[in-house]
Amino acid sequence: MSQVMKANSTNRKDGLAKVTGTATYAAEHQIPNLLHGYLITASIAKGRIKSIDTQTAEKSKGVIAVFTHKNAPKISKPSNNFINSKIYEARLPLADDKIHYAGQIIGLVVADTFERAREAANLVKIAYIAETPIAEAKKATFKKAASVFGEDMEYKKGDFEKGSFTDVMAGAAAKVEATYKTSTELHAPLEPHAIIAQWQNNNSLTVYEPTQWIGGSQRTYSELFALAPEQVRIISPFVGGGFGCKAFPWPHGILCAAAARKLQKPVKVVLSRRQMTANSGHRSETEQTLRLAAQADGSLQGIEHTAKSLTSEVDVFTEPCTGMTTVMYAAPNLRTYQELGVMNVGTPTFMRAPGENPGLFALESAMDELAWELGIDPIELRLKNETKEHQRKGLPFSAKHFRECLQIGAEKFGWQNRSKKPRSFTRDGKLIGWGVAAATFPGLRSSGTVKVRLLNNGTAHVLTSGNDMGTGAYTVVASTAAEVLGLPVEKVKVELGDSLFPNGGLAGGSQMTASLIPAVMVACEEVLKTAQAENAEAAFNSLRQSQRVAFEATGSSAPGAEGKQWAFQSWGAHFCEVSVDEEIGRLQVTRWVSVMDIGRVMNAKTAASQVRGGVIMGIGHALMEECKFDPNLGNPVVYDLATYHFPSHADIPRIDVAFVGEPDLNFNPAGARGVGEIGITGVSAALCNAVYHATGKRLRELPITPDKLI
Repeated sequence: MSQVMKANSTNRKDGLAKVTGTATYAAEHQIPNLLHGYLITASIAKGRIKSIDTQTAEKSKGVIAVFTHKNAPKISKPSNNFINSKIYEARLPLADDKIHYAGQIIGLVVADTFERAREAANLVKIAYIAETPIAEAKKATFKKAASVFGEDMEYKKGDFEKGSFTDVMAGAAAKVEATYKTSTELHAPLEPHAIIAQWQNNNSLTVYEPTQWIGGSQRTYSELFALAPEQVRIISPFVGGGFGCKAFPWPHGILCAAAARKLQKPVKVVLSRRQMTANSGHRSETEQTLRLAAQADGSLQGIEHTAKSLTSEVDVFTEPCTGMTTVMYAAPNLRTYQELGVMNVGTPTFMRAPGENPGLFALESAMDELAWELGIDPIELRLKNETKEHQRKGLPFSAKHFRECLQIGAEKFGWQNRSKKPRSFTRDGKLIGWGVAAATFPGLRSSGTVKVRLLNNGTAHVLTSGNDMGTGAYTVVASTAAEVLGLPVEKVKVELGDSLFPNGGLAGGSQMTASLIPAVMVACEEVLKTAQAENAEAAFNSLRQSQRVAFEATGSSAPGAEGKQWAFQSWGAHFCEVSVDEEIGRLQVTRWVSVMDIGRVMNAKTAASQVRGGVIMGIGHALMEECKFDPNLGNPVVYDLATYHFPSHADIPRIDVAFVGEPDLNFNPAGARGVGEIGITGVSAALCNAVYHATGKRLRELPITPDKLI
């Protein structure tokens, strides 16, 4: 029997360090004889460099070197296949004189101070041979997208196998056919991208860089510079936000490490906010078309979901919008298909719930439209059509409690009091609307390894290269170790984010907790076996008597054959209330309830915080976030935190978060799935659905700016 779950609410282990400033981020490491690099970036979006004059810059005070394509330091081509290595941009920095997007890195100035490097960069004189860029989606050429992680971007069943959907649509009691658009979103984590690269000699590299994947970065830098992985050390104990843009090395980091090797001096490069617009990834704009056909009772007879997204000339990245369609609602006839176009922009990349976020905006908006068309409650329509199995994999879902998410959320929100007609609910002269949408994200995990040491001072130390980008890994690792060992959490010290520690896996795809916690459990059980003790206190007594310094053990955990028996997915539901002042186009989100099924909740406080962060990010996606490119020049029209709009505290109401369900013990021994990304999925749809209820206007293009409401 599922129920509202209770979990511990341990305070953040890293909280004090962060609020007092003792947490050390990449750019803050103090390295003797440190040099500073400043990037030179292209001011055109397509063409090539005709000439580049660095003489004045090279003579500028404090300048050590100026690197361009003419004297680029040596970099090896990596495998770039996720297994051995992965870089965000397949084209290596300074590879040639070609320009593929505005803001592309075309040089690096290295000087004894940051200010002198920046001044010298502005002294470099560049002449271009410019070509007309493709900076608008309507001018791009679209082709079928390549497979993503081995999954083909087209799926068909039922009448679609025969190539026809006409009869299904013609015989439907109700149908929806609509196109939904989302805008380019920029990555703007609180900590900007930064790196310090230090060579001990030509064969030993230390990298201080915010990364979501210590092991992956270690392997990648080793291939880039023809080293063995153990010759590279990655240090990243704290990451000030990542959301997908700090998983692999970007060109600025690769170039910095190459320059440091050439100069045999440590070099630091920090991207400005303006440089991050082009050089740290973004979420591609999308265009999606949904066709739904249903019987009079709401039973879906057909779903077609097609999508378009965009990539760059220097790499291929698909925003896989249709991937979650087969897991949400059952239909005998189903088709998903995705195309990819190329523009002269920086490479898009993973961004919190890549694919699921824009994909659910389209699907959950279309479901709401269908509910109004049929005169059926939107919750009833979703419950009637929820699928019990992953339709593409043909596997049943493990520990699915989507129904409870909707039912409990409706009760908490007071959905039964919802008016059944658009524009029928007002308060203080403003239109009021209520909206609901589903949330979902796959349950992912990978292998992880942890070392646990019991010391004779009565404390336990947990060490792993897995890291914390603000999601709470320090806290859940400590509380898990404390629980297994029978220790107060204050007696557990956690060290993360160093490649010298055992491989902790990737902080991405909402899998760090799911991968790391089972390994912590195994390591703690193993160290107690080593000590021949039932708990830590008994082990400490034995340790003191033996006069040893420590007991230690290593534990690992990895997925097994369970993925052949079950499909693993997390579920949720968002309920929101908006008020709309049509005279001035002002929309305010006034109330929010989110209910999530994520398996076991390891820490209620940090898990709820993750959901709230996702909701806030989703509200930004729905109402504000948008990056346009100049159609003629290809430059981004917005380029910093002053011109790129995102939510502030005044835009966000109290967000009520609850968890339902039970531990998913088919998934891993802890029964815990991830929570980092599901919170954003469905948010923009819930908000748009509320706007329709308030105003009667169906808005299908994000963001919902004031002009669309007047």
